[in-house]
Amino acid sequence: MIPRVIDPSLAKEEMRLIGCDPAGIRLMSPKAQQFVIKLDKIRVIAANIIKQEMLSFGGEAATGYGAIDHSAKTTDILLIGNQKQLALLVKKMRAQQFGLPVLASQITEALTNYEKVLPKLRIGEKTFTFGRRTYIMGILNVTPDSFSDGGKFNNIDAALEQAEQMLEVGADIIDIGGESTRPGAKPVSATEEIQRVIPIIKKLARTGRAVISIDTRRAVVAQAALAAGADMINDISGLRHDRKMAGVIARHKVPVCLMHIQGTPRNMQTKPAYHDLMGEIISYLEESIAIAGNAGILHGKIIVDPGIGFGKTAQHNLEIFRRLKELRVLGCPVLIGPSRKATIGQVLDLPVTERVEGTAAAVALSIANGAEIVRVHDVKEMVRVARMTDAIIRRK
Repeated sequence: MIPRVIDPSLAKEEMRLIGCDPAGIRLMSPKAQQFVIKLDKIRVIAANIIKQEMLSFGGEAATGYGAIDHSAKTTDILLIGNQKQLALLVKKMRAQQFGLPVLASQITEALTNYEKVLPKLRIGEKTFTFGRRTYIMGILNVTPDSFSDGGKFNNIDAALEQAEQMLEVGADIIDIGGESTRPGAKPVSATEEIQRVIPIIKKLARTGRAVISIDTRRAVVAQAALAAGADMINDISGLRHDRKMAGVIARHKVPVCLMHIQGTPRNMQTKPAYHDLMGEIISYLEESIAIAGNAGILHGKIIVDPGIGFGKTAQHNLEIFRRLKELRVLGCPVLIGPSRKATIGQVLDLPVTERVEGTAAAVALSIANGAEIVRVHDVKEMVRVARMTDAIIRRK
């Protein structure tokens, strides 16, 4: 039989299959999983210490050339090693100077978050147990100008009927939005946004069937929505648009989804550019998490979203799908919203009404790469995609 190359994440399972001694499994499995960890803007003197120590443990550490000839003050570092080598490095760093003990703690926290099982999250009357299956957030835009379904559900009867249909086919959350955030969209007043969403939230909440999310950037809208029966906040600005938003969420003790955006809906697609796409997204979300924490929002109530299509080119969005696992270092459930987005239209050269298959591909790959919640228009189809993907990748 031809020798096989096994995914490192399966090493522990394969050791059990071949009858390896349990003590041997505990000893060897940390050596099987390789990690590549990026550290940004490290002082050259500290970087050289890290590199020397990592090499001594049999790992690798790549630095910029300026760290070798001391022509630079700082350098990024790529650490390449297994769990055992990284554990030894962290232990050695804790006894050093030049800020290395703090950096050691940050590496430990990132690795812990990356590997950990996420805690359960209570949203409304429902408990979300992440890791068992993917949860589906159904989109309900009660606006006249949303990019995909603008004008379809901006009256109470149509909106409630659509919500009921999404719940019937498997939606776990209904995300109600009263302001279009499509590229180039002009903001509406808070009064108008409230008038659009509150009657629908009230009626839907009375049924007791739905976990309700309010998609808004404004604290006053969030306050009204929560009073009307909403269970969580979905803020595309990551608490940046309205500094009062975090306080409202903290007082109501509800979960929040923090999204990354570059710019605003009106200008976000005007030549978006990044030096380090995933690094900048993670840094932005880390700052949003800090804003939330400073306001009293518990870390366990935070969901993060990389913001597909919000200040990104098609290539940026495709890179996010490929590298979505990197968001795990934040220690939060990941939500992603690829549904019918322009990137799918550009790749497949299809109008917004014909993007269900492209959305399905993006949903499946997002789940495989760590998404716990997917935000979609086509709930029935994406529930099926999610269930099939879960059956493949979510092992007990």
